[in-house]
Amino acid sequence: MARPPRLSGNLPAEATSFVGRRHELADVRRKLTEARLVSLVGPGGVGKTRLAIRMAADLGRGFPDGAWLVELAEVRDPARVGDAVLTTLDLRDQAATEPLPRLLSYLRDKKLLLVVDNCEHLVEAAARLVTEVLKAAPGVRVMVTSREPLSAPGEHVVPVPPLELPVAHTPLTRLRQNEAVALFVERAAAGSGAFELTAANQSAVVDLCRRLDGLPLAIELAAVRTRVLTAGQILDRLTDRFGLLVGGGRAALPRHQTLRTTIDWSHDLLAAGEQTLLRRLCVFAGRFTLEDIEYVCDSPDALDLLSSLVDKSLVMKEDAGDLACYRLHETMREYAVLKLRAAGEEETVQQRFADYYRTRCLSSTAEARFRLVEWLEWMDLEIDNVRSVLQRSLDQQDFSGGISLATSLGWYWMTRATNEGVRWLDELIASGGDDARGHFMRGFLAVLQSDPVTAGSALEKAAATAQEPSLLSQSLSLASMAANMTGDRESAERLLAEARAACDDLPATLMSLQAQSLNGLFDGDLDSVRSASSQGVRISREIGDLYSLDMMLFNHGSVMLMAGDLGESKPLFTEALRIAQRIDDRVAQYCLLDALGCHAADSGEARLAARLLGAAETVRMGAGASTLPFLVPLVTRAEQSAAADLGPSRFDTEFEAGKRLSRAAAIGLALGESSQVAASTDVAPLGRREAEVARLVADGLSNRQIGARLFISEHTVDSHVRHILNKLGFKSRTQIAVWMAASDR
Repeated sequence: MARPPRLSGNLPAEATSFVGRRHELADVRRKLTEARLVSLVGPGGVGKTRLAIRMAADLGRGFPDGAWLVELAEVRDPARVGDAVLTTLDLRDQAATEPLPRLLSYLRDKKLLLVVDNCEHLVEAAARLVTEVLKAAPGVRVMVTSREPLSAPGEHVVPVPPLELPVAHTPLTRLRQNEAVALFVERAAAGSGAFELTAANQSAVVDLCRRLDGLPLAIELAAVRTRVLTAGQILDRLTDRFGLLVGGGRAALPRHQTLRTTIDWSHDLLAAGEQTLLRRLCVFAGRFTLEDIEYVCDSPDALDLLSSLVDKSLVMKEDAGDLACYRLHETMREYAVLKLRAAGEEETVQQRFADYYRTRCLSSTAEARFRLVEWLEWMDLEIDNVRSVLQRSLDQQDFSGGISLATSLGWYWMTRATNEGVRWLDELIASGGDDARGHFMRGFLAVLQSDPVTAGSALEKAAATAQEPSLLSQSLSLASMAANMTGDRESAERLLAEARAACDDLPATLMSLQAQSLNGLFDGDLDSVRSASSQGVRISREIGDLYSLDMMLFNHGSVMLMAGDLGESKPLFTEALRIAQRIDDRVAQYCLLDALGCHAADSGEARLAARLLGAAETVRMGAGASTLPFLVPLVTRAEQSAAADLGPSRFDTEFEAGKRLSRAAAIGLALGESSQVAASTDVAPLGRREAEVARLVADGLSNRQIGARLFISEHTVDSHVRHILNKLGFKSRTQIAVWMAASDR
């Protein structure tokens, strides 16, 4: 039985109810059927992001490849807009190419919705990227939120106004249906636990919503105060504040001034400690934890103060796994920056912020390789803050400090963002940072990107300036690998001998064993690989070095596979794949999926081989990696063997099925944790579009509603429904719904 495609994407769950916006939702839906770029434009605090997320969630089923939210609020560098989209799509920046070509290549055949949020500070960069995406990927539609239009070709602008204002003396039953009033009542009830709209307070609530111009953020900030004040008291206090700004008259304030005044009022109700903490939080470029706050903000009472700010909707709480983290709404961050400057604390707090992250990164360098899973989880959470410190190093011309920080992030660059690490190091080195460790890390990343020319140059400089024997040895070992990549075996052997003579501590030994293994795989010297990789597995396992263990297991498994020892190679590959999954190293994952595909082909499991090889291709493309040279003949032989067993047509079908697997499903299949290959591979009863239509039929949608969701005509939907009924032998839409429910179980 065909299962319809699962929805994909990364849209966040809505933590609070969505109120109103019927007209805007209809307008955006209509515009997205006519245009491929729709921009929601309005002032800060008007609710553009919530509207975009709700719209994307409603339309998600119309996009087989999902709806994806790209958050640009924490991106300060226009050059990183492409990186942000890659990260959102769960692609890795490990290629020796710029992000945009990789992004366009990935999106070319996709049908998805991109929601690019908070573009106002990056308008030109966002416009360039969106324009290129729409040119290259006809199945992609883009929804943008910004305080100003992108002015990109084909852009349709939807102004996002404040919520509909209530009218005085409206009957209570009708008043409850007003958008601004409904938002205030819902947020007040959630905040106080007991708020209700009554005849006694309706006049105050109406006046309050009108005073706040229907701005959602202003209304939410006021509503949370019903814990300690009545609606009438809130109105009186805000009216006094507004009166000061208009000289006591009743003139209307500009909307941006209304929001600023409301935030001012909410801020002034805070205790002194809360005010101090709020303004200092603006130095964080991304998410932050309680531990971060305690040091950076110099706040021993951070827990109580932070809890109060969260309760008052001034700080947003998120969860990152089992860890609570926090962030500021962009409008609140801008306000806090002004308060920090007014307090004369900006440079002091910025310096504490930089010192804190530099110290944490540098102090964890030595132990990171032995606690790699935990360290990478921490870095995934904090990377935006660390990027801010790197940029500060450049701005202040602290190139030596910047290089020290960039090299301390080596494990992150190696497993997550190789190309980004290259860009930081290149800029720091070109600006005047001449440091052996910087050249070493630059060379290491070039080796990972199969760029031996750049690697050789950088590693030569590292070896020439290295003061520590271990760094010298590791630089020479990497230079040996780079030389072998160019076919210079003589230099490779000489450099490896020099590396071993320079130092024999554990890091140097593991690097020389990796060089011996990789050189042997390139040269076909299986005995040399077997000896080096077996030692490497033993040493890295003993010291708890997961990155090295992953590589050494792969090396050892590869030589066993080449030697025809299938029983010995598979457990080595599967252990390595489990490690690659734990540390989320996508390059290692693709290599191991390919290796296990080759193993399956040699073991006579042609269908499994075809799917794993297809899955490896998708993971490799997602990482932006190039195929390792020694793997090419193995993969070619495996593909030929599987195609001979299955026949070319069926091989292609299975290979394509593998390419469509999610990464998690592909790894599960490779580890024997999935029964996908055991399932029937006959042609499914329903095609992809038919399955999408069937799911929406099961959801109770009419043909017209389905057409709007999928951006197809009602006539086309009717045709699909008739084909579904004929294929399944059904006579009613109810039977389709029952079949879909059974398919989901």
